[in-house]
Parts: sequence; structure tokens; C-alpha cells
Amino acid sequence: MKLNLHLLKQALLIAKPFWVSKGGRKSWWLLGLLILLLLADTQLNVWFNAQAGEFASALAAREAGRFWHSVRIYLLLLLIAVPEYSAYYFVRDRVGMHWRKALSLRVLERYFRNHAFYQLHAEAAIDNPDQRIAEDINSITQQSVNFVLVLTTAVFQIVAFGHVLWGISGYLVLFLVLYATTVTMLTYGVFGAKMVSLYYQQRRKEANFRFGLVRVRENAEFIALYHGEKQELARVQSLYGILFENYMRRTRWQFGLNFFQYTHSLLMALLPSIVIAPRVLSGELEVGRIVQATGAFAAIMGSLTILVDNMESLAGFAAGIQRVKTLNSHLKRLGVAAGPAGDRIAMVRSERLQFDKVTLQTPNYERTLIRELTASVGSGENLMILGGSGLGKSSLLRMMAGLWNSGTGTIGRPDAGDLLFLPQHTYMIVGTLREQLSYPNLGRVLGDEESREVLERVNLGDLEVRCGGFDGAIDFEKVLSVGERQRLAFARVLLKNPRYVLLDEATSALDRENEEALYGALAATSTTIVSVTHHPELVKFHSQILELTGDGGWLVYPAGRFGMDGSGQEAGGVPRHEEEAVRAKNAK
Repeated sequence: MKLNLHLLKQALLIAKPFWVSKGGRKSWWLLGLLILLLLADTQLNVWFNAQAGEFASALAAREAGRFWHSVRIYLLLLLIAVPEYSAYYFVRDRVGMHWRKALSLRVLERYFRNHAFYQLHAEAAIDNPDQRIAEDINSITQQSVNFVLVLTTAVFQIVAFGHVLWGISGYLVLFLVLYATTVTMLTYGVFGAKMVSLYYQQRRKEANFRFGLVRVRENAEFIALYHGEKQELARVQSLYGILFENYMRRTRWQFGLNFFQYTHSLLMALLPSIVIAPRVLSGELEVGRIVQATGAFAAIMGSLTILVDNMESLAGFAAGIQRVKTLNSHLKRLGVAAGPAGDRIAMVRSERLQFDKVTLQTPNYERTLIRELTASVGSGENLMILGGSGLGKSSLLRMMAGLWNSGTGTIGRPDAGDLLFLPQHTYMIVGTLREQLSYPNLGRVLGDEESREVLERVNLGDLEVRCGGFDGAIDFEKVLSVGERQRLAFARVLLKNPRYVLLDEATSALDRENEEALYGALAATSTTIVSVTHHPELVKFHSQILELTGDGGWLVYPAGRFGMDGSGQEAGGVPRHEEEAVRAKNAK
């Protein structure tokens, strides 16, 4: 019972935002209609049950007129019941879908707000958010409506059939109440918490197994090139083994639950006949009264033990509720919670890209990458970031883009729409060539000439033909090479012309000629370049250097002082003992 109360509380917390909203208030009318249909359904079931008893009594008494009269009434009820049943399920599904739509859209809005979908990677408690949004929300909205209606039906049937059964045997009604209470408490005391836990784990392990297969499909070429089939097969088999083990545990517990449920349900089918048989054999009641009593008894028993009969569904429902509630809670707090000691880099709007005593840490606050960085990048002051692998160059760009904020200090930067980030691996959307070029400004409609011109500038003039025109859709991830995807990303920058572009090894797959051509095209625009690269020959497209020296250290100096021979002179030609002087100069 404690489980049911906790489940009810969580379900109400999830349901409240929808049912008090404007859209939810409209659904109250549908819910009211459902209640009326349930009342009609209950009354029809009572009448059908009465006619079933009338059939048996008429046949036992060999009264043909009485029998055919009952048949005509039954057929008339059937004409009413069929459209009523159909309307009931239609309206029920409509209510569930309206709720699912509202809840899904609200969760999706939070999922894409403030990069929450990105930050969830660091949340170990949230596995497979895609499954929670696509499957769990659908499950809990549809099942919630269904359970409310089932419980309402149970109340109606207890009242309607209780009156019928009380007229036949009051002792049978009292026995039913006591028996149903005992069975429900016993079932949930033994099976409740365990079944919910197993269903929760089953959903999680099913999602992990499916995600493992998706990773194989998405990385098929790399796996084939590495000949990693055996390792991948072993990993997927391991995921399935974990899934299968949990499924077998759930099956064993389900066996015990089924054994218990079927035992009491089969016994209950016999009880009404045993109780009423002496009165029928003595002639006090007609034979049809046994049929009528059995039907009423089964309806009331089903209503009183509804939680027992739906134990498996409730366990799956509870698991879905918990998964959606956990996801919703994390999405609401992402972007608000600070670090262990309240450490968080402040982001303020500025016409320049500037850093004021910024200390950058990894999202889990386990490692400090940069200490007290103070620098400024004005319009046209292209910045090149250098340093050894693992020192935090890409992390620094993520901080500028607003993805990482673990640490202290203040970053001044223009609005997010004035910055564009180009990672090493270019993201290709599912869509047409025109949409690829417009991304992320899908609201902008590019003309053919403008699109053709920018493709020529990035040396992709043949792409229009390969795609079958600008409105042709192909699998860009498979058709284009890594270098072609990087050139397509530069085309996006040239079309958008942002104030700042952040390049993270964005030309790593290009030859020197294409790389310099792209940098030259960018340098000819009003866009300010901030780039991470291991190619020192690109220094000529920058006016200043930020070098990460390790252990959180850094240096900023003019690009003209960088050793053009690419020998990696210490501090780019600035002696170590001058580090503090250079830092103080740049701070001014």
C-alpha cells in the first residue's frame, strides 16, 4: 500500500502541470465525457448480466416465449453497446494523446534549453534520455488515463453489481470485501517493491542494449576498418547477457505472482455456485440466479482486486514514472546548480571576447585546466590557441561557446547568435543540401546562385550535381569525406558571417592548399577567428597567440613573435622568466 501511495504522489506531480494548463482544462471536458460513458458501460454490463441469467432460467423452465423475448432485449442492448464501447476507447485514447503531446513538448523544451541535452552526458543517473522521452512518457500518459478509468469503473461496478449480489446473498458480499483486502495487501507486500525494481532495471538494460546496436550501426565503417567485429560482438553480447539475466529474474518473480493470482481467481470462480447451490436445489431460487450471481461476483471481485490483477502493469508504470520524474528533475536544475563550492564561471554580454581571471576546470571539478586567464579578443584580432595535447585547448573553446562553466572568473562575449563553433568532426543534419548550407539558420531560404557561389569558394563546386540539386537529400555522412564535410562547415560560416568563429581543428583533414584557402576566405570577411590548430603555418592568419604551457599556465603574445619555422620554441619565442611581465601587460 505504501508503494501505491508513493506511486500516486509521483504520478500526480507529473500530471498537475498539464491538467491545470489551458490545454489540460479542455481535456477535462473529454474526461467528463469518459465518466458518462463509463456509467453507461456499467449499466449495460448489469443489463447484459441480467439477460444472461434470464436465458438460463427460461431454458431451465422451458419457456420459449420468455427466452426469445430475452434474446430480443439482448440484441437491442447490443445495438446500444457497440457504438458506446467504440466511443469510450476513442475518447480515452484522445485524452492520453493530448497529455502525451503536452508532456513531451514540455520535456523537449527543457531538454534543448541551455544545452541541457549536452550536460546530461555528465549525469550518470540519467541513462538513455531518448527512451525516456519517446517511450516512457507515452507509457505513463496512456496508462495513467487507463488506470484512472479502470479504478472509476471498479467503483461503479462495486456499486451496481453489489446491489445485485446483495439481493442474492449478503454473506457473499461481506466475504468478497474481506478476501479482496487480504489478497491485495499480501500481493503488494510480497511482490510490489521487487517487481517495480525489476521493471525499472529491465527498461534501462533494454535501452542500453539497443543503444549498443545503434553505436555499431553509426560507426560501422570505423569498426570494419579496425576489424573490431569480435570486440564489438563481445560487447553487445555482454549487454544482452545483462539484459537476459534481469529478464530471467523478472520471469521468476512473475511466475510466483501468476501462481498466486491464478490460484485465487480460479477458486473464486467456484465460490458463488457453492454458496447459492443449496438455495437453487431447494427451489428457492431459479437456475438463472446462479449465472447472474456468478457474473456479479466476478465483476465485484475483479473491481476489489484490481490492484492485484494489474500488478505487472503497475510495476511497469511505476518504473516509467520514476524514469520520467528523474529526467524532468535533472532537466529543471541543469544550468542552475553550481559546483561543490559554488564555483561557476560567470557569462556576461560584451562586444569583445574577453576573459577576466578565468580558472577553467573539467565539469566534474576534478582537474584544473587553466588558471586565472586574463585576455581580450577584439574585432579583427584573430587568436590562435596553441599547446600540447590534453592541456585544455578544446575545453577553452567549449567554455567560450557556453558549454562548460566549471570554475571561477568572468567571460565577456557577444550573444550566442554572433558566435559559430566548428568542431573537428562536422555535424551533418538529415536534410537537403540547401538545408545543410543554412544550418543552423534553417529559417533562412538560400537562393541557388548564392549557394552555388559559396560552394565554389570552399572547392565543392561539384556537390550540387552529386546531390541532384540543392533540394536533393542524400546521406551526407556516408557520401562526403571528412575533408568535404569540413569544407561544407566553412561554407556555413561564410554564409552566416558571424562576429566570431571558434575553430577546433576544423581543417585537420584538409591538405595545406585547401586549408589556407579556407582560412584566407575567412580572413577576408569581418568574422574574427579564434582557432585551435597544430599547424603553425596558419599563424599568418592570426594577430595574437594564446599558448597553454601546462599546469594551468598560459601566455599571450603577438603572432609576429611566434617562430615561423614551427620548431615550437619555448613560449613561442618568449622566455619563461618574462611570463609574468607578458601576463601583466596583457591584463592592462
